[in-house]
Amino acid sequence: MDIEALKKFVQTLAGAAQSIRLYPPQHPLVTRQLQICAGNLAMLFEEKSALRLGLADGILFCDEYLFRESNPALAEMTRLLQALELEGLELRAGIQPEEFTEFFTLVNQGGWQARGLEQTLEAQGIHHIIPLRKEDEPRKIFRRALAVAEHICQDVTLGRTPATDDAAAAVRDMVRSTLSNPHALTALSLIKDYDNYTFQHSVNVAVIAIAVGRACGASELELHILGLGGLLHDLGKLKVDIGIINKPGRLTDEEFEAIKKHPRLGAGIVEQMQGIPQEVIDIVGGHHLHFNRKGYPADLVGRPLSRLVDMAAVADAFDAMTTLRAYRRPVSPRQAAQEMRRASGTLLHPEFLEKFLRFLGPYPVGTAVRLRSGEIALVTLIAGEERQDLRLKVLFAASGAHLERPYFIDLPEENLDQIVGEVDPFLLNIDLDQHL
Repeated sequence: MDIEALKKFVQTLAGAAQSIRLYPPQHPLVTRQLQICAGNLAMLFEEKSALRLGLADGILFCDEYLFRESNPALAEMTRLLQALELEGLELRAGIQPEEFTEFFTLVNQGGWQARGLEQTLEAQGIHHIIPLRKEDEPRKIFRRALAVAEHICQDVTLGRTPATDDAAAAVRDMVRSTLSNPHALTALSLIKDYDNYTFQHSVNVAVIAIAVGRACGASELELHILGLGGLLHDLGKLKVDIGIINKPGRLTDEEFEAIKKHPRLGAGIVEQMQGIPQEVIDIVGGHHLHFNRKGYPADLVGRPLSRLVDMAAVADAFDAMTTLRAYRRPVSPRQAAQEMRRASGTLLHPEFLEKFLRFLGPYPVGTAVRLRSGEIALVTLIAGEERQDLRLKVLFAASGAHLERPYFIDLPEENLDQIVGEVDPFLLNIDLDQHL
């Protein structure tokens, strides 16, 4: 990377940002600065397709260079990012000077605040400037776990034995987060990335299994075992024909027999990993045994297994029900709770299930509800463990109109009768990633 070109680019961009606040966008000073900026940027894009401009501890940086020096133009760029509450901007190859002009004009005038910055940029056709939001700690933990799960799957696909250290570290962070903020990671597990189902399902089951364990009074050590077992539970599917795994519709008897091998195949992989407790191997091998032990694999039936196996099975069932698959439409968390109760005592451990459902509450995070007022809101937070006080984000008016400025209300447990029913968030195009 040409550091001098990078420095010149940021200096001229910051100067243009400052000038656009002081002069009309068509002013010769602005035009000249953006032309110089575009030339330096074209040189940088010869080496990479995107640049990241942001703040690190309040200091402006661009990719590899930290601007420890300061001047009015750089201070202006810093002020702008702080005002937008952004971690940074990603600038993508193909950007034109006009996009910078429109971007800085837009943010200076505050014309994005009603719809939100991302939506406004999209509507204005500004596709090469991507806002990077500051992630809260649970979201960072979740994303790191996704990266770990992807690396583990890559190792298995390439015939390598996955390393244990990264997985254990990811689980340690998830346990810490769940102990301090019980519902945060569970809420993130409801934001589905269908393009990366394999990785996300593994992380989701780890997160939910830790939540099940917490609801059941498991020790911190047991929570780590549950998280690691959840993260690794489906590795055996990587050894099964992908056509069978993704087949829409009913499996043939032969195909189902192939699927039934994945717990044993997964346990075989995990056994080779360094320092893996037997309880984790039991979770991987036994997560489809069912509470009545009439599931598979048959060779584990009758063997004494850790109670954590049944806790992980509750987590696996919950994530499977709330995820879109080729053969199944997802259900809401509340509907999943109702379906799971029908499997209580046969497929799922009744005591562990009830404690987990109590943890989720009568209206779990991610449930869209209709209020007596006619408004539609999304449950974004359960305020306590002993009580079921809810925080709702009201998204639709009683008329059915989408609110451009949603607002929050708190609903104490004794006022839950203000909720008259559940609505399908998919039919209303409610983006959980935006609101949770």
